[in-house]
Amino acid sequence: MINIVVKLDEWNLSSSENIGEIAKRLIEEKKFGRNVVAVVPSSPPVNEGLEKIIYSLSDAPSERELDAIHSTNNQIASSLLSIAIQKRGFRAVSLTGWQLGMKTTRKSVGNARIHQIDGNVIIEHFKKGEIVIVAGGQGVDDEGNITLLGAGGTDTTAVAIAKSIDAERVEIYTDLDGVYTGDPNVVQQARKLKDITYDEMLELSYLGSKIVHPRAVELAKKFDIPIVVRSSTKNLRGTLIKGEIEMERNLIVRGVAYETDIIRFTVGYEILEKSSLANLFNTLAKHHVNVDIIVQSVMSEVKPTISFSIVKEDLANAVKVLEEHKEELGFQFADFEVGLAKVSIVGSGMVSNPGVAGRMFARLCQENIPVKMVSTSEIKVSVVVPQDDMIRAANALHDEFNLAEEWV
Repeated sequence: MINIVVKLDEWNLSSSENIGEIAKRLIEEKKFGRNVVAVVPSSPPVNEGLEKIIYSLSDAPSERELDAIHSTNNQIASSLLSIAIQKRGFRAVSLTGWQLGMKTTRKSVGNARIHQIDGNVIIEHFKKGEIVIVAGGQGVDDEGNITLLGAGGTDTTAVAIAKSIDAERVEIYTDLDGVYTGDPNVVQQARKLKDITYDEMLELSYLGSKIVHPRAVELAKKFDIPIVVRSSTKNLRGTLIKGEIEMERNLIVRGVAYETDIIRFTVGYEILEKSSLANLFNTLAKHHVNVDIIVQSVMSEVKPTISFSIVKEDLANAVKVLEEHKEELGFQFADFEVGLAKVSIVGSGMVSNPGVAGRMFARLCQENIPVKMVSTSEIKVSVVVPQDDMIRAANALHDEFNLAEEWV
């Protein structure tokens, strides 16, 4: 029989009616003769309620107990779904991360990494004719402590399970019915993609798309596991994420992504000799400030500067680090600009088609949208623009590269 892994979304588990509907859908997969594993996420509202209780008891709860408490969220959801399947006359079993044999590292709270899964546990349940429901994003470390995988943990759990049981594919259920050429809530002419490469999906995920977490895409690419992104409510054909694709109509650019609340820092130096990239970015990294785009300006008769972009959440920490280390870093001034956004175009066809960046800049100039910073790779070009211009820029670039013509 074919093995498939389905990663559910929060909506599927948000009410008893929704749980019943997703139970029917999993049963249909079973009727088609497939072995089914469903991986359930946690519910943020439940976690928020738990945290209110936790921090009313202690200002500094231990990492071990935090992971143990938050892991119960997924476990409850998996058991409820199992009950709903059983009510409809089919066999089902819920499994926690440790029952599954999900061994992880332990770094910091909510940030563990998978290093082993015992796929035989699931196979044994398949032999009993059971649909397996797994509490996603959790496992145990070598000392038997419950651990959480953090952001992207449920997506990553689904891909890791697929590898352990040699599944044909992973299906990711979302509020959209696939991966689109742009966010359909923002880009008016956005179209669903028939398929997309791992590398393209990785770039879109890192650049602001919330469809599949990049950790899961990286793992799927490593083991060549196909991922299908589908609607969580409608049984429609989705988007296939895989290694290689046939480029429909030879489109160079496959998608547009954006990210809000970007901040540009500029650090200025009196003389070039003091402007050490290594010292600056090693210091920021040591204090957990993630830097994205970097631009160094060195011109004769002009004082050197280094500019870099960060996300809003890192602003306070970045200011603090620079203030505390100003003397050893040797810079003269540091200031920052808020109200910015990053808009990107992605496509593996860029590798063999020069001039893409030029077209992008020309169209933005035509639209009177100033470009503050630029970053490129083989398959993407990103620009930092005023946030007020973000939606207009995304729509203009979608039009410029004819993405409305993508195969649906």
